[in-house]
Amino acid sequence: MFYGAMKLSIGGSLKLAFRPWVEGLENVPAEGPAILASNHLSFSDSFFLPAVLDRKITFIAKQEYFTSPGVKGKLTAAFFKGVGQLPVDRSGARGAGEAAIKSGIEVLERGELFGIYPEGTRSPDGRLYRGKPGGLARVALATGAPVIPVAMIDTEKIQPPGKVVPKLMRPGIRIGKPLDFSRYHGMDGDRFILRSVTDEVMYEIMKLSGQEYVDIYATAAKRQIADEAKRKAEEEKAAKAAGLDKGDTTGTTEEQQ
Repeated sequence: MFYGAMKLSIGGSLKLAFRPWVEGLENVPAEGPAILASNHLSFSDSFFLPAVLDRKITFIAKQEYFTSPGVKGKLTAAFFKGVGQLPVDRSGARGAGEAAIKSGIEVLERGELFGIYPEGTRSPDGRLYRGKPGGLARVALATGAPVIPVAMIDTEKIQPPGKVVPKLMRPGIRIGKPLDFSRYHGMDGDRFILRSVTDEVMYEIMKLSGQEYVDIYATAAKRQIADEAKRKAEEEKAAKAAGLDKGDTTGTTEEQQ
C-alpha cells in the first residue's frame, strides 16, 4: 500500500515533469520473477525506471540511507522504502556483495522484479564500463530468472554526480528482450561462466544505450580520474608557488638596487 502511494506520487510527478520516453516496455513480464540489469548514469536512474513500470521493482541501496539520525534521516528512510529500495550493509566489500545477492534471490523467489546495476557504481564519464560478475550472474544462475537488459538515456545530463537540483529535460529508457541463462543453472560457482553471462548482458546494454564500452571497472576508472585530478592540482600548486617565489626574488632584487 505504501509503495503504491509513493509510486503514484513520485512516479506521477516524475512523468509529468520530465516526460521520459520508453521503448520495449512489452519486454517486462506482467508477472513472475525477472532481473532488470541497467547501465548506471545518475542517482535518478533508480526513480525513473520504477516510474515507467506497472510492477514494483526492488533495487539495493546503501544502508546509510536507512539509518541516518533525526527527522531528515527518518524521512529519507521512509522515502527509499517507499520506492522499493532495500538496505545493504556495505561495511565489508565481500559481505556487501553476499548480502546483495541474498536480497536479490529473496526478491525473485517472491516472484517480483529485481533491479541491479552490473557496473557496480555510476559511470564517471557517461561511458559503459565492465560489469562485475559476482552479483548479477550469481543471482540469475541461482534463481533461473530471465535477465532483461535496460539502457538509461541522458539521465546523467539531468542530474550529474554532485548536482542536487535536476535539469528539466526528457530522459529515455530502452528495455531489451529477456535473456535466458537457464543453460547455466547450478554453475554459479564457475567464474568463467559468471564472466560470460555478465559480458553477454553488458553487450546487450551497450547495443541499447549506444555508449562507448570501456573494458575496465568503473571503480578503477574513478580512481584514475581522481588520481589525475590530484596530480594536476599538485602541478598547478607547484607552478603557482614557483611563480610567487620568482616574483618575490625579483622584488627583492629591485629593492636592493
